[in-house]
Amino acid sequence: MGLLSLAIWMPIAFGVVLLAIGRDEHAGVVRWVALIGALASFLVTLPLYVDFQLGTAAMQFVERTPWIGRFNVFYHVGLDGISLWFVLLTAFINLVVVIAGWEVIQRKVNQYMAAFLILSGLMIGVFSALDGLLFYVFFEATLIPMYLIIGIWGGPNKIYAAFKFFLYTLLGSLLMLVALIFLYTKSGGSFDLATWHKLPLGGATQTLLFFAFLAAFAVKVPMWPVHTWLPDVHVEAPTGGSAVLAAIMLKLGAYGFLRFSLPIAPDASREWAGLMVTLSLIAVVYVGLVAMVQKDMKKLVAYSSVAHMGFVTLGFFVFSDLGVSGGIVQMIAHGFVSAAMFLSIGVLYDRVHSREIASYGGVVNTMPKFTAFALLFAMANCGLPGTAGFVGEWMVILAAVKANFWLGFAAATALIFGAAYTLWMFKRVYLGAVANDDVKALKDINPREFLTMALLAIPVLYMGVYPKPFTDVMNSSVAELLKHVALTKLN
Repeated sequence: MGLLSLAIWMPIAFGVVLLAIGRDEHAGVVRWVALIGALASFLVTLPLYVDFQLGTAAMQFVERTPWIGRFNVFYHVGLDGISLWFVLLTAFINLVVVIAGWEVIQRKVNQYMAAFLILSGLMIGVFSALDGLLFYVFFEATLIPMYLIIGIWGGPNKIYAAFKFFLYTLLGSLLMLVALIFLYTKSGGSFDLATWHKLPLGGATQTLLFFAFLAAFAVKVPMWPVHTWLPDVHVEAPTGGSAVLAAIMLKLGAYGFLRFSLPIAPDASREWAGLMVTLSLIAVVYVGLVAMVQKDMKKLVAYSSVAHMGFVTLGFFVFSDLGVSGGIVQMIAHGFVSAAMFLSIGVLYDRVHSREIASYGGVVNTMPKFTAFALLFAMANCGLPGTAGFVGEWMVILAAVKANFWLGFAAATALIFGAAYTLWMFKRVYLGAVANDDVKALKDINPREFLTMALLAIPVLYMGVYPKPFTDVMNSSVAELLKHVALTKLN
């Protein structure tokens, strides 16, 4: 078993161990085993970055073993510059979520922690899979732990939200399964992604494949107009569930565009780029306006996630190095920032048991340390220079301006809307005089909560000040992808 397989299966193994330990009478042991499992799973991913060779688009850390021999299906995993950071991000966010849920979760602790560890391993599997069927199995398997996380530890309407999440994402994926089976037959019985990338497909075939993949990935991102499941799910999900959903699960769909839609259907991707850009801009502008009228903090950040992910798909479909790299950087940055935003809301919710903006006011007076972190994350959500939220958005806007000035101009309005709704929320929740007795009784964050906030604040600042390590890793892979798309177009 190589390093990459260890990164995939170690958290899953720890999750199984947690399920075996027993229920809440062993909660203390469960928490420590979960923390050890999450920390070990993160540490295993670090050598992947340290040993990663820059300057090549080739897959690295490749492992290939027959899985279902009769159908020529392989357990085939590997990393390139596009997928590396998402493996590290997934393991890191999982560690943060385990720490964040340490005291908050009091019932079925072993199942809660196990669900997140297993989910982490499955998501790393999605980012690593180089076999089409293996990708699909991991992609769909991620639904199960998240469904349970929402349905067991969620809010009053948790069953409705869990079903909506499951049905939306599953139905979209069924068309992708049809596309995968078609590609399997077309390639002479191979699920190998590299083989699929070289298939000579006609224009009509590519269009059908493109929309089959779009059905699966657009729901997952989620793109407008199939985004309506996300706010409902975020409102009902527990804090850790919201953090992982926003930070990692939304990225699975955007990642799918880079692995499937662009390289397998390059002609169709170019032909329908106008549609994708339009849908992305609607997400950026319209959904940003919708966020401005929300009264629930979680709903506001949920709509904000849709707007920020609109930048990602916009960057992909302007077909430039700067745009695609900017989209990937935006995905990584959004992973840190959105997780931080939801965990910050969770800190307040654990104390006051309300997500309504009107329930707060003047929090800075009673929780000054926490407010300092909340301000940093709010600024990053606005896209303030010097924070992670700025880098990817700036790259995408610059790429959009190079493609078409008015396209870049429309995208840039999102920075204004983002500042408007984020600062509006921050002002009403944190600033001013103490609004009520609930706020007056608040106690500042404890050492565990401080650690959670600090773990996210460091990458938010580091990535904003020095994004070079992030972009260096992906440059060769992005250039190779765009070269493949352009060459296929010429042929």
